[in-house]
Amino acid sequence: MRIGGLASGIDTDSIIKDLMKAERMPLDKMEQDKTKLEWQRDAFRDLNKKLLELDNMMLDMKLSKTYNSKTIVSTMEGAVTATATSGASNGTYKINVEKLASAAINISQNELAIDEAGTPFDLNTSLKAQNIEGTIEFATYNHNGELNQHSYEIGENDTLKDVIKKINDDPENNVRMTYDEKANKVIFETTRTGNYNDTDFAGGSEIIFGKVEIDEETQEPTGINQNSDSFFTSFLGMAQSGETGGGNAKFTYNDAYTVESKDNNYTLNGITFQFNDTTNGTNANLTVNNDADAAFDNIMAFVDKYNEVVELFNGSQQETRYRDFPPLTDEQRAEMSDKEIELWEEKAKSGLLKGEGVISSGLFSMRQSWYSSVKTDGQFTTLTQIGITTSKDYLDGGKLIVNEEDLRAALQEDPAGVQKLFSNSEEGANRGLVNRLEDAVDSTMNRINQSAGKGTDTLENYTIGKRMKDLDDRIDAFEDKLKNIEDRYWRQFSAMEQAISRMNNQSAMLMNAFGGGMM
Repeated sequence: MRIGGLASGIDTDSIIKDLMKAERMPLDKMEQDKTKLEWQRDAFRDLNKKLLELDNMMLDMKLSKTYNSKTIVSTMEGAVTATATSGASNGTYKINVEKLASAAINISQNELAIDEAGTPFDLNTSLKAQNIEGTIEFATYNHNGELNQHSYEIGENDTLKDVIKKINDDPENNVRMTYDEKANKVIFETTRTGNYNDTDFAGGSEIIFGKVEIDEETQEPTGINQNSDSFFTSFLGMAQSGETGGGNAKFTYNDAYTVESKDNNYTLNGITFQFNDTTNGTNANLTVNNDADAAFDNIMAFVDKYNEVVELFNGSQQETRYRDFPPLTDEQRAEMSDKEIELWEEKAKSGLLKGEGVISSGLFSMRQSWYSSVKTDGQFTTLTQIGITTSKDYLDGGKLIVNEEDLRAALQEDPAGVQKLFSNSEEGANRGLVNRLEDAVDSTMNRINQSAGKGTDTLENYTIGKRMKDLDDRIDAFEDKLKNIEDRYWRQFSAMEQAISRMNNQSAMLMNAFGGGMM
C-alpha cells in the first residue's frame, strides 16, 4: 500500500493512475485484439456446427428408406397391422390369423399358507419361520428348446418378497413373479410368448417346478426330483397342471402358406406383420404402396437445412464491418449500461468473418455440387428434372428452390431414380449429388478446423489459436513492463517528496533562525 503527497500535498496516486492509463493503451489494444480473435474463432465454430448438422442429414439422404418409405393400409387394423422396409414390394397381402401367441402363466390355486390360528400371510415374514428354507428350483426352456435349470438360495432372513426380487432380477430365466396382496396369491408367468417345450415332459409346461433330472447320455429330461418342488406346490399352492398359455401364433399368408410363430409378429418379403387379434376365419387385406409424402418431407427437411447453412455463410459475407466499434475494455464496460454494452458489441461483432476465403470458397464448392449431371441409367440425371433449382438471386448465395408438385410426382413415379440422383455411391460421373456435396462440406469443415480448431484443441493446434497464444505472451511481457514503469513513477514521486520534505525542513530551520535572532 503506497501513500504519496505527504510533503507536497499532491494527489500522487491519481496522477500515477492517469499516467498508467496512457501507458496501458497498447495493452488495451492487445486485449481487444485477443477478444476479437476469440469472437472470430467462435463464429467459425458456429459455422462448423451447422455444417456438421448438414453432414449428419446427408447420411440419411444416402439411405434407401429416405426415398422408398412405404405406407400400409389394413382392412382389419384391430387384428393385423404391418410395417415395411424400403425393399418391400408394393401390392396387397392377405393374412388370416387363426390364433395369437400367448405367454405361459400359473397362479396359486388357493390363498397362501395361513397358520392354524388363522393369521393372515405376511409378505415380509421370513420364509424360514414358515418352514421354507434351502434352495428353490425351477426350469424353463431357452430359444433353442434346451432346458435350463434355475436355482435360488433362501437366506436366513429372506422373505417371499426377497425371493420374488431374486427371480425377477435374473435376466436368464424368462419369467416374472407377482404377489397379489388382495387375493393373497402368487402369479408366475413367462416374459415371452410362444411354445418352447415341444415335448410331453411335465405336460408340456413352459415353467417346470423343482429340480429336473437329466439323462447323462441323451441329455433329455427324465423326471422331477421328489420334494424339490414343494415351495411352488405346497407353499405357493400351484399345480404343474395348472399352467395355461405358452402357445404359438398361427396364421395363413395369401391363402396358401400357414405359419406358426412364437411371437405375435412375423416378417415376410420385407414386411413385418403385427398380430393384435384373430381375424375370425376371414382375411385381413394389407396394401403396400410408396409413401411419397414421407420421402417428400425427408427431402424438404434436408433442403431447409442446406438453405439454413447457405444463409448463415452468405450472411457472414454481407455483414457490415464497423471498425470504429472495437471490443470494450473492462473500464469501458463499467461505465456503460447492459443495453449499451449489448448494442455496442452487436456492431463490434458484425463482419467478423467478412472476406474470409474459406467461407467464400466453401459456398462456391457447395453450389457447384448441384450443377453437374449424374449418370444414373435412369430418367433423372439432373436436379431440375425433379423440380429443384438454385435461386437466381445472387444475394441468396445459391439457395435451393423446390417445385413441390414436380418433386412429389418424381417420388411417386420413380423413387429409386430420385435416390440414385442424390446418393449414387459410384465414382466419377455416376457420383450422386449428395455425395459430391458431402465432399465439399467435409473439405470446408477441415479448413475451418485448421483455422479455428475444435473445442478440445489447444491453442497450438490451429491458426487463430497460435495468434492468440502469441498475444498472450506479448500481454504477459507488457504487463511486466507496466509494473516496472509504475514502480519507476512511484520511485520518482517518492524522490520528489523527499526533496520537498528536506526543503521544507531547511525553510523551517531558517525561519526559526531568523525569528530567534530578532528576539
